[in-house]
Amino acid sequence: MGREIDEAWIEEAVARYRRIETLRAEFDRAVRKLAVTVRSPDGLVEIDVTGEGTITDVRLLAGLHGRAPADVARSVRSAVSGAADAARWARDKLHAETFGAYRPLAEG
Repeated sequence: MGREIDEAWIEEAVARYRRIETLRAEFDRAVRKLAVTVRSPDGLVEIDVTGEGTITDVRLLAGLHGRAPADVARSVRSAVSGAADAARWARDKLHAETFGAYRPLAEG
């Protein structure tokens, strides 16, 4: 005995797949356009990072004269860590906005 094919379900699945692919492409484009700027807690370092997590600029906002190398390194690490967190947060927020209302195909 052959299986019944639910053509309406298949058509819905194909349409959903195409919509998800379109949303994914839009999401990927939007992530590439995202840019976040983060400053170290001490205000010494400012970093620009993309939504993909790529650091695009690093600025020292104060002079280094009299600062210990370990302190400068700590500021840079703090700013880089904050930039990575900010990029992740921005991607997650964009993902929720893009896909959050998308209901599962099979509920239950």
